[in-house]
Amino acid sequence: MSNKAFKYRFYPTVEQENLLRRTLGCARLVYNKALSVRTEAWYGEQKRVSYSDTSKLLTSWKKEAELSFLTEVSSVALQQGLRHLQSAFTHFFAGRAKYPNFKQKRNGGSAEFTKSAFKYTGGQVYLAKCAQPLPIRWSRFLPANAEPSTITVKLSPAGRWTVSLLVDVDIEPLPKSDNQIGIDLGITSLMTLSTGEKVANSKGFKAKYRKLCKAQKALSRKVKGSNNRYKARERVARVYAEIVDARRDLLHKLTTRLVRENQLIAVEDLAVKNLMRNHKLAQAISDASWGELVRQLEYKCEWYGRTLVKIDRWFPSSKRCHSCGHTVNKLPLSIRNWTCPSCAVQHDRDINAAMNILAAGLAVEVCGASVRPARA
Repeated sequence: MSNKAFKYRFYPTVEQENLLRRTLGCARLVYNKALSVRTEAWYGEQKRVSYSDTSKLLTSWKKEAELSFLTEVSSVALQQGLRHLQSAFTHFFAGRAKYPNFKQKRNGGSAEFTKSAFKYTGGQVYLAKCAQPLPIRWSRFLPANAEPSTITVKLSPAGRWTVSLLVDVDIEPLPKSDNQIGIDLGITSLMTLSTGEKVANSKGFKAKYRKLCKAQKALSRKVKGSNNRYKARERVARVYAEIVDARRDLLHKLTTRLVRENQLIAVEDLAVKNLMRNHKLAQAISDASWGELVRQLEYKCEWYGRTLVKIDRWFPSSKRCHSCGHTVNKLPLSIRNWTCPSCAVQHDRDINAAMNILAAGLAVEVCGASVRPARA
């Protein structure tokens, strides 16, 4: 059994939108108040405040006259917000994430409902304190006999309402394949495969960025706090949403194709955050979305019985000749084709790197060999 989320758009009625906006606002308020308490306790007294402590604080906050409106929304959404804050602190203290940030209204918001706060019956979703089912656009149906364990309602900065249903499903592995492939991620080409195929980056982003630039200029001219500025901010958010949708659609199609066709996929373990510090290439790297691409490959390979091998980022895939194994000392990015000084074989830089990545991935998979270059 695997957890799988099914995400849908929905268009709430006026009453539903009013209730959901209040729910998101209350969840955001409780999260921020709990974060403030935990921050003051940590930096003031070096004391850790647990989830149970914030849960008790929530009970006392509901009894205060100025916060009595917290009782008008589902308590489950508020408690789930406190649990998410606890998870954020757990990751922070483990060194896996930065210190939690305060939530802002302009970023939309989300609320999570567990089984006690919703009802799924007859193909309809009923949330707590809401008499009518959510008017969901069912673009695809849930698996037969699937029962959602949690439901997350989200409002994006662009004003889109979405609902995600998390269900346990049996995913059948794909038939075994004899194909194996190495992937070299890049900017000129989104990816180069060890078969010699090059997948180009989408050219539609340039037009979308011109549209985004125009919308941002219009936003900068609006008076802060005015209704026109609010409308302009939403227009900017909608352009951002178009860019994100186009990027995800491209990546999902590519990763699904790669997983279906290949039994083993080898890819470099890149430090994308470090690469983004190069301001000349930051936007191109962001458009390529290498981190999201690898993330999709990871869970899809796990679902469908494929093998994903990550190669050490220091492995000299571009500088090593896949024919004889000779490694050159320097190979600037401007050089796209080079000739091996040892065996005189001519190489396309990216195809050679993809073939070396595949060879290294096979070595790791077969014998667990290290492909990290030896250091003096």
